[in-house]
Amino acid sequence: MALPPPTSSLAVICILLSTFSFYESNAQLSANFYSSTCPNVSSIVQNVIQQALQSDARIGASLIRLHFHDCFVNGCDASLLLDNNATANIVSEKDAAPNANSTRGFDVVDNIKTAVESSCPGVVSCADILALAAESSVSLAGGPTWNVLLGRRDSRTANQAGANTSIPSPFEGLSNITAKFSAVGLNITDLVALSGAHTFGRAQCRVFSARLYNFNGTGNPDPTLNTTYLANLRQICPQNGSATALANLDPTTSDSFDNNYFANLQNNQGLLQSDQELFSTAGAATLSIVNTFSSNQNTFFQSFVQSMINMGNISPLTGTNGEIHSDCKRVN
Repeated sequence: MALPPPTSSLAVICILLSTFSFYESNAQLSANFYSSTCPNVSSIVQNVIQQALQSDARIGASLIRLHFHDCFVNGCDASLLLDNNATANIVSEKDAAPNANSTRGFDVVDNIKTAVESSCPGVVSCADILALAAESSVSLAGGPTWNVLLGRRDSRTANQAGANTSIPSPFEGLSNITAKFSAVGLNITDLVALSGAHTFGRAQCRVFSARLYNFNGTGNPDPTLNTTYLANLRQICPQNGSATALANLDPTTSDSFDNNYFANLQNNQGLLQSDQELFSTAGAATLSIVNTFSSNQNTFFQSFVQSMINMGNISPLTGTNGEIHSDCKRVN
């Protein structure tokens, strides 16, 4: 019997090596990363958020949004948290269009960091704090819990230009948003599942008021908007009213993490254009996923957890890359 050519086994080894190197950075993240160096980190994070929720019902949604906006720009590296610093040549992502006068919760992140530092100084990265805070925020609002993969390190640089171009916008069509997810290795199921985080939190009138009065320059409201919902939103956001007035992303259970967001889309009650397009874009692959998540909360929760893990795996700094910031607002 003839032996197989030597190249066949070599090819298998090459494929295995290339596959391994692709997953290697993610494999360095581990749910047990701090088991010996900071075993109570999850409960420290959760306690600070529980305290913050006493006076700010929307803080959980704000914190998960920080993790999302961080991961979409150069990966989950806490670069979003860095302030402007001319000496360190840092132009802050906080001032990028998707974040300016919009992202919030930085003070709570600082409080978490202070609490973690007092227990385990110099050990836990700000990037991991954002990932842990996202999980705590979801579970405290009645959503799923999961073991957060840890071991990220913090960036020494920020990328304001990247924040301006890479973060999905509430004004964008589904094809653009899908492309932005694809650019960071996330698929259409991730897109729909992660959009489900809009089951809690608020949005400012300025990001959806065009849908109420002058959609795409037509002089009319977005035709996909439920008319009763439209009337309610116009009361919150009158035509010459405050651009920063707030509306609930989920009009039914505004502070709970559940699958009502998807039923809202089926009822044409998505607040943002980017929400409603998941259901109202003719022929889109997202439609059947919305229907599945609406009919089965457990399926949504399982998909959401997997997609959060997938997002948390975007280009982490590990090993000797980056650093552990002692203050999340500045490099060491």
